[in-house]
Amino acid sequence: MQARIRFFSVGNGDMTLIVLDTGQRILIDVNIREAADDPADTMPDVARDLRGLLKRDDEGRLYVDAFLLSHPDQDHCRGLEKHFHLGAADGWSKKSDKIFIRELWSSPMVFRRASKNHTLCADAKAFNSEARRRVREFGRAEGRVTDGDRILILGEDENGNTEGLETILVRVGERFSKVNGMKVRSMDALLLAPLPKSETEDDEDLLSKNNSSTILRISLSGEGKSDACHFLTGGDAGVLIWERLWEKYSWRPTELSYDILQTPHHCSWRSLSHDSWSELGEGAKVSEGARHALSQARWGAVIVASSKAIKDDGNDPPCIRAKREYVGIAAEAKGGFKCVGDLPGNVSTLEIEVGRSGPRFKTPPSKYRRSGAVGSVPLAHG
Repeated sequence: MQARIRFFSVGNGDMTLIVLDTGQRILIDVNIREAADDPADTMPDVARDLRGLLKRDDEGRLYVDAFLLSHPDQDHCRGLEKHFHLGAADGWSKKSDKIFIRELWSSPMVFRRASKNHTLCADAKAFNSEARRRVREFGRAEGRVTDGDRILILGEDENGNTEGLETILVRVGERFSKVNGMKVRSMDALLLAPLPKSETEDDEDLLSKNNSSTILRISLSGEGKSDACHFLTGGDAGVLIWERLWEKYSWRPTELSYDILQTPHHCSWRSLSHDSWSELGEGAKVSEGARHALSQARWGAVIVASSKAIKDDGNDPPCIRAKREYVGIAAEAKGGFKCVGDLPGNVSTLEIEVGRSGPRFKTPPSKYRRSGAVGSVPLAHG
């Protein structure tokens, strides 16, 4: 079985499903808008399509093996309460048939920084409550938890709040290869952020305002070949985060390398520059450090924008100037750029499969296929 990555068409938002070659499924963020639930609306029904990609366990529950919320903005967690089961496993009901989350991946520092700047939406609060419940259950059960109670904490919290949780804690700069408590040989994930609490209040304030998010570089095997694909995903991480990562890894840039990059913050200019696009336009300057961090593309890499169609209309996100930068980065690696918002209206996902030769686009349905095209196409020529 080949590993696959699917980017769902959810407008300016993120919803990404990774299917490992073991069959395990990792969901990163969710943005199921109300219109997507309306049969009369033309918006892709991503909830239905996600359910069609999942399996049922012995209890009859549709499930994901792991769910990561990169950060608690609404466009990354919308629809969580409505479509996913939260709470103890024995509270799941066949009548509601919500998606069961075997393991939660959560970053307390990201939540702490986000809540300093804005009121969390109901879905974000629900996720945070569920994460706290699972941590309490871990302590109560002395670590002997089962499906539906497992949690992985990504990044240390401040003031020692994650002390005693070392067996379920991944520190920044560490790698992990367990999914739902099981060792997976075909996946290796490097935690790059959230960055630890800064030494000065000024820096911490900037980190809070610069859209702190969990950043992972996930390496996937392809048909038995290890390290066939590096996938870099970073939520809404802003320019300061990427500058700090370049300061940290400039001497070892391979830690930031990728075959697939999900553009941070839906192809926003704010991940590439401290200057305002709306105020300065073409006069806005790119941050050299941030661009370096986001330029570590391996040969043939593809950069994917999870956003609306990108137009030269002054919007940010998505921003036409950011797109030009990413197109340039991809061109330097003889790769390409794709925007999920450019999919035909009734196509809900951009799918990439990972084989021995690396990641390749899965051919779309025949009515969208170019004449004569068969099979999958290499990323560089997709």
